[in-house]
Amino acid sequence: MDEQALISAAKKGDRRAFNQLVLHYQGLAYNVAYRILGDPEAAADATQDAFFSAYKAMPKFRGGSFKSWLLRIVTNACYDQLRVKQRRPTSSLDDLPVEADHTFYLEDSAEQPDDFVERRELYQFIEAGIATLPSEQRIVLVLSDVQGMSYQEVAEVLNISLGTVKSRLSRGRAKLRDFLWQKGELLPTRYRLRGDAEA
Repeated sequence: MDEQALISAAKKGDRRAFNQLVLHYQGLAYNVAYRILGDPEAAADATQDAFFSAYKAMPKFRGGSFKSWLLRIVTNACYDQLRVKQRRPTSSLDDLPVEADHTFYLEDSAEQPDDFVERRELYQFIEAGIATLPSEQRIVLVLSDVQGMSYQEVAEVLNISLGTVKSRLSRGRAKLRDFLWQKGELLPTRYRLRGDAEA
């Protein structure tokens, strides 16, 4: 994929070129939105809103990292979703049945069933901890620690200073660590501390 050629064509209104960019980045955009919002429906809505906004803003794209520019739009769409949720709290849909052929977890055929269950429990536990963070810290932590972006990339995506990224990340990691420590009994057995000496 020649990203620069696609960007240039999309800036001129070429929908096919923009659709190629969407196909390339939709997984990343959804993953970021899902990690921030913790709700598949809200993440899908935020991702769709972000791509719609990106399409309208394409003529104004001034170059640089398209990925950072797009993820800034995605995180702004997530902020919008979080603001709506704060104004109109809703009941959790987590307890609704999920389609039998649908799973949010990658499966490894070589993995033992017990290991799969334990990994899924750990994943859910960490996701629950991330969900407790204030949105500013959660977004920085997701971009840096989950998506593996550098501090500089996170600063570009969020349009904040490097110092602010480091500060929010430090506070977010500390709160997540405290959550894991306080709820340690919920961790899968092999991840629990065995005694005071290990604390």
